[in-house]
Amino acid sequence: MEEAPLYNGMAEGPAGGRAWWLKAADGVRIRAAWWPGGKRGTVLLFPGRTEYVEKYGRTAADLAGLGYGTIAVDWRGQGLADRLTANPLVGHVGAFADYQRDVVAVTEMARKLDCPGPWFLLGHSMGGCIGLRALHEGLPVRAAIFSAPMWGIRMSRPTRAFAWSISWLASRLGRGAGFVPSTDRATYVLNTPFEENALTSDPEMFAYMQRHAREHPELTIAGPSLRWLYEALLETRRLRAMAPPAQPALTFLGTHETIVDQSAIHMVMEKWKNGHLERVPGAQHEILMEKPSIRAFFNERSARFMASHAA
Repeated sequence: MEEAPLYNGMAEGPAGGRAWWLKAADGVRIRAAWWPGGKRGTVLLFPGRTEYVEKYGRTAADLAGLGYGTIAVDWRGQGLADRLTANPLVGHVGAFADYQRDVVAVTEMARKLDCPGPWFLLGHSMGGCIGLRALHEGLPVRAAIFSAPMWGIRMSRPTRAFAWSISWLASRLGRGAGFVPSTDRATYVLNTPFEENALTSDPEMFAYMQRHAREHPELTIAGPSLRWLYEALLETRRLRAMAPPAQPALTFLGTHETIVDQSAIHMVMEKWKNGHLERVPGAQHEILMEKPSIRAFFNERSARFMASHAA
């Protein structure tokens, strides 16, 4: 594995963090980071759309305090991974199945590093969608934790019908790499006032994300492509129709969630025999970037959950 940059000072992650370039099976180069944290196990952290490993430095520090190491990944098309369109700001993927190639590369890296077991999945937003598919395909984790998983995208019924139509048509006409109409052409945290943001109610954490975007704009992307939208709608519909995996799952959902479809999360979790849905009062989309009291609640519940499934 070839060493890659890791801006750990900016990330505020645990000491000893390192990153590597990984090649997926189709030749796309991605980046993954490892933060040591103890002997209780390892968390495979699957970030959401637009995100990058440094954003989860503080989360890795929290997990290290609980005795767990963390591996985080830059998915293809974002962070420092290979961008997939001529415009590097477009959040694009050819097929959601391609993300599973990235999962395989990250899993192989964890094995090469001999990361302590047991392993657990922590998937946020789009990472929760990728993670659920990975569980169905045999991801070797003991249990899964989800934060506002993207098992559906919040839209009105007319908007959803339009989204299906335009994204399908654009993909068929070879125009899938263009931005979804009305989405931002700039990075969200720099283009949205804190008072109007849908990510977090904590101004300090919002400022943390803004510092990242200003110091290293090459980490950021903007709105999704039409192809990404079509693939996301297709993948989330397929996942909702499947019986949940056998692994236990703990899912966190903020009461102020406005980005992913809350009803889809309820639908999946109601079918999950070994699953539990934890509503988080006052939390917006990014529970791991929320107020200290909410992050403490997440850490306490997650620590108890992982300990109960460690044997």
